[in-house]
Amino acid sequence: MCGRFTLTVTWEELMNRFLIDPESLSPFHVPRYNIAPTQMVAAVIHDGARRRIGQLRWGLVPSWARDASGAAKMMNARSETLEEKPAYKTPFLRKRCLIPADGFYEWKRADKVKIPYRIGRKDGKVFSMAGLYDIWTAPDGSRLSTCTVITTRPNRLMEEIHDRMPVILSPENEEAWLSRSTGRETLRQLLLPYPEDGMKAVRVGTLVNSVKNDAPECIRSITDDGL
Repeated sequence: MCGRFTLTVTWEELMNRFLIDPESLSPFHVPRYNIAPTQMVAAVIHDGARRRIGQLRWGLVPSWARDASGAAKMMNARSETLEEKPAYKTPFLRKRCLIPADGFYEWKRADKVKIPYRIGRKDGKVFSMAGLYDIWTAPDGSRLSTCTVITTRPNRLMEEIHDRMPVILSPENEEAWLSRSTGRETLRQLLLPYPEDGMKAVRVGTLVNSVKNDAPECIRSITDDGL
């Protein structure tokens, strides 16, 4: 699964990474070290003409839902069943997004203790998690834009920590994921574990256990050993 992640770059670095004109909108992002479900997250979509970046609330609310109460339970969507679940099958074909991150947290069970790790690319660069989004209209007419992170089976690095991991797209596959013309079979082929030789996992302190903590100390390594 993916229940927490980080995006510690500046607004300018984020815009440059996704080739978006920084003067096209007002800045909304600041470095974040412990992003949690139901919070607003940065997301990139393609409107048919160009890439756009904005904010979505993490935890999908399908357009047909009666209310938004189940959003926190839909923070993740399993890649294997995207085309079976009513909440995901239409967004999979029409409403795909990139969710920028530079690390995600997972907890490894050791006896009765859960040890937190921050996992990311070896080079520390920003990557894109494959996401879906939808827009729900409340009874009062207000609109809520939400998203979910797609997960897949773990690679060998992640097997040591957890049995799921987010789908991380290589930069060369980001455009295909966003494009409205990409076929279903091509999309399926993108939902694979990211190569373990391009990733690293670093043990961090238990400060990250609480969603109230969002500071650089959350990502600080407490050991020189990585996975």
